[in-house]
Amino acid sequence: MKHTDIKDIIVTGEFAGKEVTVCGWVRTSRNSKSVAFIELNDGTSLKNLQVVVEKGEGDFKEPRVGTSVKVVGKVVEGRNNTFEINTVPENITILGDAPTDYPLQKKGHTLEFLRTIPHLRGRTNTFNAVMRVRSVLAAALHRYFQSHNYIYVNTPLITGSDCEGAGEMFTVTTNGFSHDFKTEEEYYANDFFGRKAGLSVSGQLEGEMGATAFGKIYTFGPSFRAENSNTPKHLAEFWHIEPEIAFAELDDVIEIAEDMVKFVIRELLDTCPDEVAFFDAHFEKGLKSRLEELISHDFGRVTYTEAIKLLQDSGEKFVYPVEWGCDLQTEHERYISEKVFKKAVFVTDYPKEIKSFYMKQNPDGKTVAAVDLLVPGVGEIIGGSEREADYDKLVAAMKERNMNLDLYSDYLDLRKYGTVPHGGFGLGFERLIMYTTGMANIRDVIMFPRTVGSIR
Repeated sequence: MKHTDIKDIIVTGEFAGKEVTVCGWVRTSRNSKSVAFIELNDGTSLKNLQVVVEKGEGDFKEPRVGTSVKVVGKVVEGRNNTFEINTVPENITILGDAPTDYPLQKKGHTLEFLRTIPHLRGRTNTFNAVMRVRSVLAAALHRYFQSHNYIYVNTPLITGSDCEGAGEMFTVTTNGFSHDFKTEEEYYANDFFGRKAGLSVSGQLEGEMGATAFGKIYTFGPSFRAENSNTPKHLAEFWHIEPEIAFAELDDVIEIAEDMVKFVIRELLDTCPDEVAFFDAHFEKGLKSRLEELISHDFGRVTYTEAIKLLQDSGEKFVYPVEWGCDLQTEHERYISEKVFKKAVFVTDYPKEIKSFYMKQNPDGKTVAAVDLLVPGVGEIIGGSEREADYDKLVAAMKERNMNLDLYSDYLDLRKYGTVPHGGFGLGFERLIMYTTGMANIRDVIMFPRTVGSIR
């Protein structure tokens, strides 16, 4: 049915004095002797549109919260430079009633409760704002890479290799439970692909194949990790942005990552002022200032070895002990970014034992050309590296991890046929949304969270 988006009426002002048709869900309604007031939202705006119903002589029963309606009326100026619609009962059509057991009858529901109704929580202000931020950030990421000559590639979600070389993959199979197979090899030989397959943990390996053909590519899609991690920062299904760049070394990767982060946050601040103000008021005081501050400075840079010394000399008592060779924990990352640098900071050159097999080995023989971006308030949001372009060094690293080289023959071919210095990074999209909204739980920045023990 033809109708006007509520956002266009609220924002543009071009409909003042005109008759329009709007559709939406009733957020609140109240009745008085001669006039009724309905707050309507169609999902296009964080703000509601007020409908003023002149009741006349007839008996008007205002629609319940959650009811969907179509309203025909005249747009007029309201108080405080707002716009509203004046109408009469005859011009209100009930499209779908909502009975009294509608779960969102009142305000103030906890986020925990709203997670139990993922199909309805998008109708609340919080999730209206979250999903709008998610949409704007996604568009900004595409715009950034497209404007810098990157090709968007879609890497497979079903794979025969583990990008990280560390397991924790979901198995993909068409074989049900059976006693017919005597061995695991026989089981998978009779499966759909004739071999073991799983859901991809990352599109990086295939992304490198794209970069060594097209120069610069990026992937943007779901990744899957079968980690038994029931924490506010982990999902079993999450979205990943992964650029890969040919003819690039670690410094180039760092420069691109900083430029990209600043670009998308600037886009968000300019495009979603109402949403940012909402999160600033209700979830993290000072959020807008924090984001403005982040993009107003050059990001810092420190090596892992220097970071370890800073932590050891800090006098702080950390829950996790600090020594060279340990993986930095969130408490360490936040101390570096919040207390030492007081801004976003890149940490580089990690011990090779705690990083992935594909990272370029440094001349010292102990570290690799890896980089993590740490931001105040969260810790790590980006992980990347220059990739190992030397065939023999890459094979040696894989053998040290007892990896099956046959599963990576295509990947190894890239180092045999016109190899080049290249690198890239991965950004967990949900973590970026958490950082830019102040939402504390990753389950609240995706429509349908998939976590250990929970799928709906």
